[in-house]
Amino acid sequence: MNKLWKFFQYGYLIVAFICLVEGIVRWNSERSRSYLFLGFALMITLVFFFKRHFRKKVQKRNNQNK
Repeated sequence: MNKLWKFFQYGYLIVAFICLVEGIVRWNSERSRSYLFLGFALMITLVFFFKRHFRKKVQKRNNQNK
């Protein structure tokens, strides 16, 4: 199950990259929507790092219990 979570973890980065590209593409035409996409990209990137840190912490705890 842990390998599955590692796979899905990188899905956050893919979604963040898509939001970043969409925000850059819409910058000149729809500035308010561009801010929304860039904000989502930042938020999703932070979620990625938080989840990765939390998963490593849980793995470390599980390895100590064995």
